[in-house]
Amino acid sequence: MPAGAGGQSTTQHMHQYGLYQPCPECRHRAFTFHATRPPRLHSRLSAVPPQTQAALRTAAPKPKKGTSPGDWFFTQRGQQDWVNAMEIKQTTDIPELLRELGIKYDPDRLAEVLKSRRGQVRSRAVQVTATVGAFVARILKDYATGSVEANMRKRAVQLRELLTKLGPSFVKVGQALSSRPDLLPKPYLEVLSDLQDRLQPFPTDQAMAVIEEELQASIGDVFSQLSAQPVAAASLGQVYKGILRSTGESVAVKVQRPGIGDHIAVDMLLLRRLMAVIDENQTIISQPLVPLVDEFAMRLFGELDYIQEGHSCEKFAKLYAHVPRIRAPGIHWSATASKVLCMEWIDGVKLTDKPKMDAAGLDIIDFVDIGIECTLRQLLEHGYFHADPHPGNLLATTSGDLVYLDFGMMSEAPQGARYAIIAHVVHLVNRDYQAMCRDYYKLEFMDPSVDTSPIAPALAEFFDDALGASVSQLNFRAIVDGLGNVLFQYPFRVPAYYALILRSLTVLEGLALSADRGYKLLGRAYPYMARRLLTDPAPQLRASFEELVLDQGGGLRWNRLENLMEESSKSMDYDPSQLWLLADWLVGESGKTVRKPLCHELVRLLDTLVADNVRRDIVQRTGNQWWAERLVPILPGDRETLPRARMLQNTLRRQLDTSAPEPQRIQSGGVTQPEGARHLVDGLQSRLQAAMPRFQELMNQPGAAEIRAELTRGLVERSIARAIRLVFNQNQATPQVQGGAVKGQGGWPIGTVPSGQRQPAPWQMQTAVPGPQGNVSLGVATSAQ
Repeated sequence: MPAGAGGQSTTQHMHQYGLYQPCPECRHRAFTFHATRPPRLHSRLSAVPPQTQAALRTAAPKPKKGTSPGDWFFTQRGQQDWVNAMEIKQTTDIPELLRELGIKYDPDRLAEVLKSRRGQVRSRAVQVTATVGAFVARILKDYATGSVEANMRKRAVQLRELLTKLGPSFVKVGQALSSRPDLLPKPYLEVLSDLQDRLQPFPTDQAMAVIEEELQASIGDVFSQLSAQPVAAASLGQVYKGILRSTGESVAVKVQRPGIGDHIAVDMLLLRRLMAVIDENQTIISQPLVPLVDEFAMRLFGELDYIQEGHSCEKFAKLYAHVPRIRAPGIHWSATASKVLCMEWIDGVKLTDKPKMDAAGLDIIDFVDIGIECTLRQLLEHGYFHADPHPGNLLATTSGDLVYLDFGMMSEAPQGARYAIIAHVVHLVNRDYQAMCRDYYKLEFMDPSVDTSPIAPALAEFFDDALGASVSQLNFRAIVDGLGNVLFQYPFRVPAYYALILRSLTVLEGLALSADRGYKLLGRAYPYMARRLLTDPAPQLRASFEELVLDQGGGLRWNRLENLMEESSKSMDYDPSQLWLLADWLVGESGKTVRKPLCHELVRLLDTLVADNVRRDIVQRTGNQWWAERLVPILPGDRETLPRARMLQNTLRRQLDTSAPEPQRIQSGGVTQPEGARHLVDGLQSRLQAAMPRFQELMNQPGAAEIRAELTRGLVERSIARAIRLVFNQNQATPQVQGGAVKGQGGWPIGTVPSGQRQPAPWQMQTAVPGPQGNVSLGVATSAQ
């Protein structure tokens, strides 16, 4: 026997492809279609590479004398007929076309090439038209009878079934529609979200044939071992586990389903024509459907090019290699081609396999949290993201890594949209619905010619009810569903990237809810958003930061700033040194809007902290709380501000690794003197400069002098307010002696005096009291501890 492709004999090829075996109809040991009938190709034959076909033709048995006419197959003519039949299914233009469309989708080029396959296109068109037409007829009947709402879920189930029946192309269309609230109402979205392809794995001998044809080498030359059955299968291809002969590494070998590209090409041509007809005759949907089909087809053809998928995997790994616990498989290019992708094998557990996750001691919630932050990074940092993160494409490893698989469908978000999304979240927190409406222009949800202001009441009606709790407590799916109702009522056009990211986050939340019914995705996403708002120097995000932390009157919402600081520290790769970026902005020209209200709030904190320290010093020396509050009066808001001020003091102590600045002799009679205020501000500055050299750089900025002046002026103004209160306190009745013990306004024991006598007024108390730094008069408050 002459050698075939890869150095194997033709007999070996016959056995390899399952061709040299008994015919099931006559037990004749020959090729697997019967000789007495017209050429009937079995599934195995479509997988045989062209070079093997040539070898089989050359080695074909010669017909013996006296053979019956039914043995025509064993003649040269029979061999040629078989080869011709093999080539009917795929013209030479199709493989090249699929490669072209994977790089740049061109519907005109697709239509031109498929002109040579009118018979196949027409046959498929009849099937698609009959199936879809019957469904459309039911919908029209519902409109005619007024039963659209009543039958909506029933029709959604029917749509899911017909898409499944039409095959993998239409299954993927349905999956894409499940994340388009601007196109379909809620019942359809819910039903289509469960849509799965039901294609069975194709025979392994076909997969082996594809590998050899694509790599131009025999299986044994490339792999020392390859599993007999696929370890995973989907509509476009299936995966085998093997060992690479050249390196001995374990690999995953992804093989494309034979003929799937042909089917997709025909289906996309027909789907585009169908949507063109619908666009011309319907007014229900507010946007043309043909552009949506073109965008979907572009992504689907991209999935057919495994070389492109390999590059996408490497790009993803490079962009997000710095993200803790995120991993993508390496690509083995020596064993990769257009329809074969050889990747690093990574042992892991699917997040949906709860028993195995539990057995391995892996927490689903932990990995979902990682996935959520990674998804947000993909969308909002580089804008390049994995657009198909269904549970089968996510693995958890015992080392704690979350592994992304299947990079056939990737997407990109424009730079402007990334910032607009964060701004949109800030406007939602502020319940600024008019601003949310304006965001839709930047997000490309609306044409600029459309007035979005009428949408604000609909947003308010939904979110005012939903935001009864904080945003972080909302269920993300509920937000998507509720907002989807709004999107469906108005002429929104949700960009593909936005729909894909919604789908990604919804899938992740669904995984988490399967393990914890109380899981809140938005609450887990907030730490990343907080870190970006605090540390990203982009002007767009600084504007969003201002909107979040300043109220409508320009005052600082200190609680929100605190919340940002606290939540950002929970982000996976939080680095406190990144806050210097915020400090740089605050002392710069662009930070002026926030700088003044921040100084005003810092004055309140410092003044409250100093006053409290002085009161505690008086109490420590005299045991007299009442007089401490008389000498250093409590201003409105002090009690609410004090916990925050102490937290700031503790934070400074931790950051400086020393005690906070001690304001010495800055108050007299409870009143802060200008010199004392300057002493406090200068002392704080010197401590910060000594502990953090970079602080000196900040002090050289123009805004730093403004901050010093504002703090000094503010402390003096607050001290004047305390002085006025001290004067008014002089006219209040002094406490009465009760059983020898003097009680203050709050019932505090302030010392004992002879029965029937009054406690002297504060200005009358000249008695020297021993203190840590010598005898002092109570008329002057000293060092705050």
